[in-house]
Amino acid sequence: MANVLIHAADEAVTVPAHAARKLLEKGDGDAALLYLALLRHHGTVAPRSLAGELRWDRLRIEAAEAVLRELGLVAAAAEAVPEPADEHPAYSREDVAAQLEKSGEFRTLTAEVERKLGKRLTTPDIGMLLGLNDYLGLPADVIYLLVCHCAERVERRYGPGRRPGMKQIEREGYAWARMGIDTQAAAAEYLRKYAQRQQCFPQYMRALGLGERPPVASEEKYLTAWQDMGFSPEAVALAYDKTVLKCREFKWAYCNGILKRWHQAGLHTLEEIQRQDRPVRREAAPQREDEAWQYARELHRDRG
Repeated sequence: MANVLIHAADEAVTVPAHAARKLLEKGDGDAALLYLALLRHHGTVAPRSLAGELRWDRLRIEAAEAVLRELGLVAAAAEAVPEPADEHPAYSREDVAAQLEKSGEFRTLTAEVERKLGKRLTTPDIGMLLGLNDYLGLPADVIYLLVCHCAERVERRYGPGRRPGMKQIEREGYAWARMGIDTQAAAAEYLRKYAQRQQCFPQYMRALGLGERPPVASEEKYLTAWQDMGFSPEAVALAYDKTVLKCREFKWAYCNGILKRWHQAGLHTLEEIQRQDRPVRREAAPQREDEAWQYARELHRDRG
């Protein structure tokens, strides 16, 4: 019988018989392609990092990976989903060029981002934009809002003319994806709440005795968490006092511990906290009736 395969002088990829049987019985073409791609890389990469190579979006590669886990063809260690920032796909120069060629929307997005950042994007930079759009599935208009948000945040923190790097924008994009911010409406709502928090930060900073300076990134995380828990600047000021009284200085982590305990106890307003912290007054136990009458008789007798 004639050989129907065309052999190339290249490294062979061997599919184990048990894996081939399981894949054929399942009949899932995406799972089979993903398995072949993993074999080609000798199983040393995370399945989701191959999204760029396979030109698949996030949902498609997640579905194929789930089938491989179901079939027992992906190692148990790979079942734990890594953080998106650690699994972003790598796009080659050819991938980037092809996307710029075929998608007018992506070309427009790239041009607008360059205009916003005031610089020409490199091929790796555009690859990060492609990952946000192609892998995470964020629409171009949402990505542009994301870039504007990052640019405004950096300028507010470091001064006019400062711009974020694409790595920073990529990290924020993965955070948006985890929060489900994938429409213009969801992005607008997130940015509205973000602006509200920013307006309140000066009050919290003053309550902590930190003056008028803006909070740094790690401080913002604490302040945002305390606002989300429902604590007012006055309640935070009380936690600050208790922190300094105990530690002789202000410590963010210790203050956070106090506020978390209050939150778990359902105490959020200044009145609730002060009422709970007020020492309980112990009233003197009343005398038994017979003892009281005996004392009164003796007192009357002595006076008579």
